[in-house]
Amino acid sequence: MDAIVLGGGLMGAASTFFLARRGVRVTLIERNRVGTGATVASFGNIRRSGRYLPQLPLAARSLQLWGQAAKLLGRDVEFRATGHLRFAFTQKAVDEMRAFAKAARPWGLDLEELEPRDFRRRFPGLGTDAVAASFSPRDGSANPRLIAPAFADAACRLGAKIVEEVGVGAINRTGSGFEVVTSKGRYSAQVLLNAAGAWGARIAEQFGESVPIVARGPQMGVTEPLPYRVVPVVGVWAHDHGGGYLRQVERGNIVFGGGAGRTEACIETGYARADPARLPGQLRSLLPILPALENVCVIRTWSGCEGYIGDGLPVMGRSATTPGLFHAFGFCGHGFQLGPGVGDVMAEMIDTGRTDLSLDEFRVGRFAGRRDGACDGAQGMER
Repeated sequence: MDAIVLGGGLMGAASTFFLARRGVRVTLIERNRVGTGATVASFGNIRRSGRYLPQLPLAARSLQLWGQAAKLLGRDVEFRATGHLRFAFTQKAVDEMRAFAKAARPWGLDLEELEPRDFRRRFPGLGTDAVAASFSPRDGSANPRLIAPAFADAACRLGAKIVEEVGVGAINRTGSGFEVVTSKGRYSAQVLLNAAGAWGARIAEQFGESVPIVARGPQMGVTEPLPYRVVPVVGVWAHDHGGGYLRQVERGNIVFGGGAGRTEACIETGYARADPARLPGQLRSLLPILPALENVCVIRTWSGCEGYIGDGLPVMGRSATTPGLFHAFGFCGHGFQLGPGVGDVMAEMIDTGRTDLSLDEFRVGRFAGRRDGACDGAQGMER
């Protein structure tokens, strides 16, 4: 079997690796460089708390693969199971936290509830005015700049072909599969995987499948280095204090996001920029989480073009109209943790025709006959 993967973000690169690992002859086509789109704009959060419940089996499968990433890929992608700490500052947030923890338990996620005396002792200097917190010790973070290129390089060693910096023209259905016309030639395969992120809906539309999607960008930033003291990834429940989140890398810098809404992104160019006018309010939203940020310098801000689907959930699985076509796009800003699992599941489905994980909630056919507006990504408060 041979396959073409369109899109070289984390979803596409991971799918290419797992397809090649199964012996599929696979070509990855990316219009820029692998991992330079929405993936590199990510916060790098690997968390399961707060997720859409039917997504948790996929998140669990992905977490297992994150733990194996260094061995699978032959390099350190800076996955660290530092834990995910999430504060509640109001009773509304406490209620949400407890409701989610109860609902998530049958799905295999056990959250530890912490009282103020507990988190002040275990995580001094964090969330000093919070009234409760949850802690998920197996979650953590990884480096968004490293992961997609690592998957692509590992796929190359298994025989995959990576085509970068290429203009993509017509995508045609042929008697034997698909043909993709590019500025570097024509590529043919029996199977086509649409992992094109914010552009995925345009590809689906060519095959009679409409998906309501808009392009938006996150507001991300990083501070100067500080003494390394913040070990877990830190966020909030119920959008307390604007829904800010942060983590500290081992070099000392604080990476942060949330608390500022999303910026406009141009689907034509893939360009998105952080809005400097939003930065002061964003930093204020982070102070209840980490008061030590009050007098810290921000050294860089950035954004990236992400696809947000109308109901806040991705499109994932086989096409409803076209045999041999598969989709994995529109992860609404909360796909980073899922990436390895998405690649593994899509490769399994393409290779064997089935997967043991239910993807019914994410099928492309759920939009048939509908023209919904886009949501604000409520399912993915932390990226």
